[in-house]
Amino acid sequence: MGKQQWKPTTILNPVPAVMVTCADNEGKPNIITIAWAGTINSKPPMVSVSIRKERYSYNLIKEKGQFAINLTTRKLAFATDFCGVKSGRDLDKFEALKLTPEKASKIDVPLIKESPINIECVVKNIIELGSHDLFIAEVVAVNIDEKLIDANGKLCIDRADLICYSHGEYWSLDKSLGYFGYSVTKKTKLKRNMKKR
Repeated sequence: MGKQQWKPTTILNPVPAVMVTCADNEGKPNIITIAWAGTINSKPPMVSVSIRKERYSYNLIKEKGQFAINLTTRKLAFATDFCGVKSGRDLDKFEALKLTPEKASKIDVPLIKESPINIECVVKNIIELGSHDLFIAEVVAVNIDEKLIDANGKLCIDRADLICYSHGEYWSLDKSLGYFGYSVTKKTKLKRNMKKR
């Protein structure tokens, strides 16, 4: 069988499913679930999130110039979906989901305590694209649950039980299939050669 040709669409999958926290100038917090988030630079560390103008969080982030990306887990899957379909105009999502707001170290926006990794961000630029605007932000702090760090200080992100979003569904990440550079290591080459014999 061949391949079907589709019209241009947002088919890049899977993507992170993250809960972004923000707040108004009086300190009232909100959580918005975003699937269109990503790393865009390493020095300085920078990320981006794409948000529709009509979303309640759009103006909160635009006016405050700050937000936090909270990584999501299997345990947070229900909350992740809820924060994507319910509006902060109508209810306090922290209260409704019994999530714990935690003080950030560098920004004036709460983190989600139940999230194993929180990324504190300061907006540097906003680019109008069409259906969404792209918020480009610098990472000013990262908060990592100590349970994810081994005795040698290595981050064991597999312990976090993170989830992703793919074509309308949430998925768990079950096992590692390799590490960066594994395809060119001596061990891998040796195994490949043994299999060919």
